[in-house]
This record gives sequence, structure tokens and C-alpha cells, in this order.
Amino acid sequence: MKDAQKSIDTPTPISLEAMRKFSETYAQRTGTFFCVDPSVTAVVIEGLAKHKDEYGAPLCPCRHYHNKKAEVQATYWNCPCVPMRERRECHCMLFLVADNEFSSLKQEITSQTIQSCIG
Repeated sequence: MKDAQKSIDTPTPISLEAMRKFSETYAQRTGTFFCVDPSVTAVVIEGLAKHKDEYGAPLCPCRHYHNKKAEVQATYWNCPCVPMRERRECHCMLFLVADNEFSSLKQEITSQTIQSCIG
């Protein structure tokens, strides 16, 4: 069964900023880094913010779900997801270990960078 609710096109500025700050804090706390391509980081943060607005939780935006509401309640894919928390594996490439070939060694991203990447 698919979600009947239409997807949100643009996250609220409050959710976008909350997800930006969460991402920076989590990267610093776990010793992980953002992608060398800031547009990857920006799009993932935007997706987390959209899901936070729509479902009340930052569900991983890089996966397909048959029922997003059920997935949010299960919490497995809510960011940081279980694979990230347990094995430091981030499918979205938001949180990368230092030796990952796509790691930028940056743990910060500005609101302006996000806005310029997502339009």
C-alpha cells in the first residue's frame, strides 16, 4: 500500500536548519565527514527536513518505502539509521568515515551552501 499523502516539495526553513545543525553535530560527535560534493550533503539534509515536516521524523530520504508512516514508526531508517549507529555505514553519503574516497573532511555546511545547491 502506497502513502496517500502527497510528498512535500519544500521543507520549512525551521526543519531545514534543524537538520543542518543535527548533521553537523552528529558528524562531529561521531568523527564522520560530509561528502566532497556539497550538493550531495545539501540534498540529503533537504530530504531529511522534508520527511521531518511530513512525518515528524527524519526518515532516510535515499531509500524507497512502500509505507513511509510505518517506516517512521519502526524507527530503523530514521536518521541516524541503525546501520549508521551500529556500523558507521551511511547509504546516503551524509556521514562518511575519513578514509572513504568521497569524504571531504568537512563537518560543517552553511545554510547558504544548502540553499545554493537545492535551489
